[in-house]
Amino acid sequence: MQPITSRPVFRHTVGAVAIGVALATTTGCTVPVDAVAGISVTRDGHLLGVMMVCGHRIDGATLYVDSADVDKTVTVGSWTSDHPIKAGIATWTLDSPAAGWTTTTSLTPLTAKVTYDLYGWTKDNSSSSGNVSFTLADRDRLTPGNVLYDEISDNGDESTIIVPMAKFKTRACQDT
Repeated sequence: MQPITSRPVFRHTVGAVAIGVALATTTGCTVPVDAVAGISVTRDGHLLGVMMVCGHRIDGATLYVDSADVDKTVTVGSWTSDHPIKAGIATWTLDSPAAGWTTTTSLTPLTAKVTYDLYGWTKDNSSSSGNVSFTLADRDRLTPGNVLYDEISDNGDESTIIVPMAKFKTRACQDT
């Protein structure tokens, strides 16, 4: 019996299918990023979450620490907005009750030499924010009216920067 397809054609077809499956499984696992998370401080030193929503919406935010276990993170604080945050900016205190926000996990005390990540999410996983990574030393460098966030350059490089709130408002959505 003669084969219906030649070996090279069969190998190319199997290779193309394998690549297609790999792409489908890796691209389907992420939520679109349509907001930018940052942190700031109040005049009296309270840590602020800052969220610039670029288009869709954000329903809440979580502060976490990556665990040594690759598949595990430790939540150190979580907040849900009373109303979806639509295009624009929102701020809330992370360590005390904030108007328009419900604390779903109270902030645990932050410690030195630990890197924290803050990101925004939607209840239906339709979008999220880029996260901001910071330490207590980073927080201590902040002054009221300035925002620390992770900027993404045109070539895809990421760096943590501190900018005035007005600059964050005009520039953050260019990074998504």
